[in-house]
Amino acid sequence: MQLNEYGDVLIPRGGSRLIQNVVKNATVPVIETGTGNCHIYVDESCNIEMAKSIINNAKTSRPSACNAVEKVLINKNIAEKFLPIISQALIEENVEIRGDKRVAEICPNIRLATEEDWKQEYLDYILAIKVVEGIDEAISHINNYSSSHSEPIITNDYNHAQHFLKFVNSSTVYVNAITP
Repeated sequence: MQLNEYGDVLIPRGGSRLIQNVVKNATVPVIETGTGNCHIYVDESCNIEMAKSIINNAKTSRPSACNAVEKVLINKNIAEKFLPIISQALIEENVEIRGDKRVAEICPNIRLATEEDWKQEYLDYILAIKVVEGIDEAISHINNYSSSHSEPIITNDYNHAQHFLKFVNSSTVYVNAITP
């Protein structure tokens, strides 16, 4: 970090502690990368198997990557059907799930999430899940808690996809895609 004669620039990739350490201690110029409190919104019109596959991959393939999913927001109209499916798949991959009150009612083995969980970038096999009224609550939650990195929607509804793309304030917004 201080070998100026050998390096032109440092681009730290990792968690916020690593990034801040490099920014604080480097004498070589640094391009500061972002942290990733990334969300996936599961719309009521989604393909359940696609949603399961995307979430499982986005959390378990590289959980320490800055674009790994940290939060999942599920539309209330599919919560009772989808939560047992996704929680079972994630638990089989040793993912600790934390959820809001509604998630805990549907899946009683889930740890109750705190306010800090919604802000936290875990970079680990931990995922927080929240049941939302609909797309507008999901967008509001994302714009409030996200680090503005990567946010997908899983939907079969073209209008919902376009609404999500237009109003989520993040650098990368996806439709039916994996974050990492």
